[in-house]
Amino acid sequence: MQPLIELHGVSKSFGGLRAVDGLTATIRRGEVVGLVGPNGSGKTTALNLITGNLTADSGAIVFEGRNIEREAAHRITRAGIARTFQLVRVMPTMTLAENVAVGAMFGARPCGPSEAEERALPLLVRVGLAPRAGERAQSLTYIDQKRLELARALAAQPNLLLLDEWLAGLNPTELKEGIALIASLARDGLTIVMVEHVMDAIRALCTRCIVMNAGAKIAEGTPAEALADPGVVKAYLGDDDDA
Repeated sequence: MQPLIELHGVSKSFGGLRAVDGLTATIRRGEVVGLVGPNGSGKTTALNLITGNLTADSGAIVFEGRNIEREAAHRITRAGIARTFQLVRVMPTMTLAENVAVGAMFGARPCGPSEAEERALPLLVRVGLAPRAGERAQSLTYIDQKRLELARALAAQPNLLLLDEWLAGLNPTELKEGIALIASLARDGLTIVMVEHVMDAIRALCTRCIVMNAGAKIAEGTPAEALADPGVVKAYLGDDDDA
């Protein structure tokens, strides 16, 4: 499959902390790739570099043949990359339909408010929130805020969707529904990168995993291969001598 996005030696430091250290990776069109690793391994920072929320200190990020490592976040969204956040970000005083419409207005195919709200309803149907389209987002539970944020990301009509722990905190029924929803997006051909700690979801959804630790990639392969790598086991569990 043709690469959709490529990272070449991407690094980012905060003072003396090397949050991302020479990360090189290729994501092909139509893939669902898990980006996994212990807490603090640099996964969310990597997403922030891709989306322009942070600027890399070095290295290149190439999306659809275009270097984006110095692009502003809104330009990267317009180019076709959308995301959800580890800490959910909705606009609480706006309705659900208005929240999703914002994604359409400022996404890859921008439009006016009326068309944006028309685009919003099918996406609210898809995430199970259509009956509440006219409610304010502040009325939602945490789980439904996650659904709303996903609908808003989809409204941007991305070619690449980045999910930052979107399945975290779900009960078993919600997790099953969430996995089914992401699987349906994958069947539609959407390329997805998932930062996730729910390994059942990684195994169910991802054809490939990239494992990070201390800012660096330490393994890559199918979920079974990557998670069984001795370096990955050590990163998660430590050495026996550490006890």
